[in-house]
Amino acid sequence: MPNWKKHDMSFLDGRRQRRLRRTGWMRDMLRETVLTPADFVLPIFVEDGVNTRTLIRTMPGVERVSVDLAVEVAKAAAAEGIPALAIFPNTQDERRNENGSEAHNPDNLTARTLNAIKDAGVPIGLITDVALDEYSSDGQDGLVRDGEILNDETVEVMVKAALMQARAGADIIAPSDMMDGRVAAIRAALDGEGFEQLAIMAYSAKYASSFYGPFRDAVGSGSRLKGDKRTYQLDFANTDEAMREVEQDIAEGADMVMVKPGMPYLDIVRRVRDEFDVPVFAYQVSGEYTMLKLAGAAGAINGEAAMMESLWAFKRAGCDGVLTYFALEAARLLNAR
Repeated sequence: MPNWKKHDMSFLDGRRQRRLRRTGWMRDMLRETVLTPADFVLPIFVEDGVNTRTLIRTMPGVERVSVDLAVEVAKAAAAEGIPALAIFPNTQDERRNENGSEAHNPDNLTARTLNAIKDAGVPIGLITDVALDEYSSDGQDGLVRDGEILNDETVEVMVKAALMQARAGADIIAPSDMMDGRVAAIRAALDGEGFEQLAIMAYSAKYASSFYGPFRDAVGSGSRLKGDKRTYQLDFANTDEAMREVEQDIAEGADMVMVKPGMPYLDIVRRVRDEFDVPVFAYQVSGEYTMLKLAGAAGAINGEAAMMESLWAFKRAGCDGVLTYFALEAARLLNAR
């Protein structure tokens, strides 16, 4: 092996890569990936009541808010240049049942939030979740009979929910359940009622992950969950399976696709980006958020720097946008620069 320390390295002068990293302005000028507040979607949790806020124990700094306060959150997000909110309800106990019928109640929390934000004229897009875990008494995303998650029967309920959300003012319908055929069924139903312009953001590569725990606390499904979700969410050991799901959802009419969770699945984001010509989103889920927050609070990492690094990683991997609980905090930092 040659000892490079004993050799003249002047021949490298013509290709010294560090020249392009010497100064901040040079790094900014040559940065390959751009991150702006327009890349974020802010998830919000809504609850019943008026002028109420409830801190989510497992998500530092994140609250559930009543519908009236959701309007204020929407205004704050729009003011920072965040283009859209994703709405998730914490349905009251008395409105939950094994059929998830509250999902298509035109007076449910999601519908009231849509109406309130639209009536206030806030210039922001509204994305609605279509799944039954926020409405069911058993915490599952689908209907359960004798321990089995029913596919087609669940899709029927989801179609009703999607139509209700469309009528209430949703801008993007986001089925997150992972039932077979739900995108085609929702697309046909929306088109049949004159909602041809309403987009579908399909949670196409949603994995059976350990990172969802705090979210389940936020929407009130965690303590109710019986069993697990591995018969419909993806096996985290698989990538080809995810590509088949994405391909099927696009064929059925999805306008955008989602990878969930986020950072542990950036390889899936990159592969979807390379193989399909559709907008790709990722969800930086509750467990990811909480880990970064707790590590920052403990002084183990620079929390603010790690937050921004994580968001750039999503864009570098190929995301067109990121659902993240950091959206407001990160947008304010970017706007202050």
